[in-house]
Amino acid sequence: MQDRARVVIIGGGIIGCSTAYHLTKMGWKDVVIVEKGELTSGSTWHAAGLVGQLRSERNITRMLQYSVSLYDQLEAETGLTTGWKMSGCLHLASTPERMYELKKGATTARSFGLEMQLISPKEAYDLCPIISLDGIIGAAFMPTDGQADPAGITQALAKGARNRGAILYEHTLVTGFEFDKSRVTAVKTDQGDIQCEVVVNCTGMWGYQVGEMLGVNTPVVPFQHQYLVTEEIEGLPPDLPTIRDKDSLLYYKEEVGGLVMGGYERNGIPWGVAGVSNDFISQLLDEDFDHFQQLSDPAMQRTPCLAEAGISRLVNGPEGFTPDGDAIMGPAPELDNVFVAVGFNAFGIAAGGGAGRMMAEWIIEGEPSLNIWPLDIRRFGPYHASRAYNVERTKEIYGKHYTIHWPHEEHDSARGIRRSPLYFLLKEKGAVYGAKYGWERANWFAPAGVTPEDELTFEIPNWFEHVAAEHQNARENVVLIDQSSFCKFAVQGPGAPAFLNRLCVNQIDKPVGKVIYTQMCNPRGTIECDLTIGRLAGDRFLLVVGTAFGQRTAWWLNHHLPADGSVFVNDVTSAYGVINVIGPQARALLQKLTNADINNEHFPFGTCQNFTVGHAPVISFRITYAGELGYELYIPTEFAAHVYESLWEAGQDLGVQNAGYRTIASLHLEKGYADWGSELTPEYTPYDAGLGFCVALDKDDFMGKEALLRIKSTGPEWKLCSFTIDTGQPLMLQGSAPIIRRGEVLGVTTSSGYGHTVKKNICYGYIPAELADPNSEFEIESYKEIYQAKLEPSRVLYDPEKKKIMM
Repeated sequence: MQDRARVVIIGGGIIGCSTAYHLTKMGWKDVVIVEKGELTSGSTWHAAGLVGQLRSERNITRMLQYSVSLYDQLEAETGLTTGWKMSGCLHLASTPERMYELKKGATTARSFGLEMQLISPKEAYDLCPIISLDGIIGAAFMPTDGQADPAGITQALAKGARNRGAILYEHTLVTGFEFDKSRVTAVKTDQGDIQCEVVVNCTGMWGYQVGEMLGVNTPVVPFQHQYLVTEEIEGLPPDLPTIRDKDSLLYYKEEVGGLVMGGYERNGIPWGVAGVSNDFISQLLDEDFDHFQQLSDPAMQRTPCLAEAGISRLVNGPEGFTPDGDAIMGPAPELDNVFVAVGFNAFGIAAGGGAGRMMAEWIIEGEPSLNIWPLDIRRFGPYHASRAYNVERTKEIYGKHYTIHWPHEEHDSARGIRRSPLYFLLKEKGAVYGAKYGWERANWFAPAGVTPEDELTFEIPNWFEHVAAEHQNARENVVLIDQSSFCKFAVQGPGAPAFLNRLCVNQIDKPVGKVIYTQMCNPRGTIECDLTIGRLAGDRFLLVVGTAFGQRTAWWLNHHLPADGSVFVNDVTSAYGVINVIGPQARALLQKLTNADINNEHFPFGTCQNFTVGHAPVISFRITYAGELGYELYIPTEFAAHVYESLWEAGQDLGVQNAGYRTIASLHLEKGYADWGSELTPEYTPYDAGLGFCVALDKDDFMGKEALLRIKSTGPEWKLCSFTIDTGQPLMLQGSAPIIRRGEVLGVTTSSGYGHTVKKNICYGYIPAELADPNSEFEIESYKEIYQAKLEPSRVLYDPEKKKIMM
């Protein structure tokens, strides 16, 4: 065995081989794959091999589209049979709700140039005459989906990598690692050690335990997954499409004259939770016919030929699943030179080609060509270190693999992990909670007599009118919003001003007491972080970012710290509760409880101050995300309940009410504010997003300055626009709805909702800047319905003069 390599990939399944294939294709030849068994001997070899492309997230769909394009030519390139067959996929619907999903899929597919045809039950039968149409009300067909031989594709990828210089070591077990501070310097194996510059964990359902060896939290949970393989079925039509009957929790594909049938039962069985044996090589688990019966019974109803078919085998092959149903990819936040690509939730074959390309780009270029944040390992929080949490939540997610994905759906398992100090106070007042990044957050408040729970629907939901009332009260009186889940960082030290000025596009070196809204950009000038910074002292700053972006922000800050020890970064999220006091009566309410002069003259917009509220010390940021007079109160956690109770009591004559996060969503759409993770992503620059006012090009060099200077000179490629749809009634629009001009899809919506003050449906979306003409006619398509949309001359539909926030 060689004793050194530039990159060591652990795991010889489809993801590891694809990563090696693409690394060598991009010019990195010194690549080693280490596999404890043979190639594909983990879970790849027994995968069912269905290849679907359409996902709810746009860039994941793009990643899977690349897989299909790669599989189309891989056999010709390598000479190895891949079994790739573009058979198409037939999706069946037995309920109106499933038809909503199919309509959403067909609408989304249009934005990619993917063909997805909505067809009648008879047309579905003509495509696939083995199905029973009992209960079927509609269907859809994607002709470019297909099926593949997982082992064949993996071997072809491995050959392509070998042809360009990669080395594969089979029957080689990784036993440990050598470290130098936050870097792995060598991979230890039972055949010898390999010094390396980069390590990639592609170990599938072993991802968790290899992560433990590395000190990298990798929340993969193996689950048993069964499918049936029949003997040859007489008269089975050739060239059948793959089938997904999700209302019956089933999938099918044709295989050598018979059928493969499997599915995703609601009560999946975790396996190997404490770790999978390293001796589990090319093995299966015992068949569990009793457990499988909940799938086989409806399958015989949907495809009657199964009732008479001979059974060749029942495959029970475990696979790695995750707590949110998405793969785990990207740079490990705990180490500087370790990457992860595991937990593909049974779509590893469909993702394999694209995932390998994303990983190679991440390793070589520092970022993938697609923004795949939903797959980024940095999305996980500290609670994901709990194996009990991961197993409990993953079990629920496995069971929802084929169920309806409702708008605004919350999960039920492993709840109450992180609670604000106001949790029980607000619950008593009707708070209906959702979960984000482990936090329980009030989405809306149920008035007395109203059941405090969401009713899942594709139509106008049960909470709509109550959010409207909260919205109105924020515009007319005052509301209290618990935003304790904000991620907060204390950045301090003699080098802190220069450090932040180097990372942020805005001017941070402002007087003490200033609050600065800014972005952090990468060298391409696209957005890596959107945040608010308060300068509390000459060398001390409080950074505030969105709830779900703590790990990502911490990684970005820590990976750019100066080496001289002049800057310290501490996560202080748990140190402060946050109450946002919003509305035209916000000042009047606060003034009742403090001796500080908080009039506009002494406490203007865009500043921060320390004072007391009731008997509690607070830091207050005078900013707003709602378009009203607002004060964010950062309160030491143990004082937060007292401050809330004081505000509530003092505000009764001012019309004080509680409000939740769904009200924030409505308020910010009217005001034109962009959302980190929706509008603001590494795909777009501040100039694309209309945030050029945040870019201080006149300050010394900062990250992304060169690119932003060029963009400012030439003009942005994209423009974030606000569209309104005035139908006289509210609409519940799908996500990523195509924005159309003269029959051409220009972009998709990034956020949408109803503006309860302006009485219009509002959508944000990026379109090419040169086509952003308010005099043009636009359409937005949602669930296969076309709506006339108006491109507003300004994103700011409410209080464009800023009189409300500056009062």
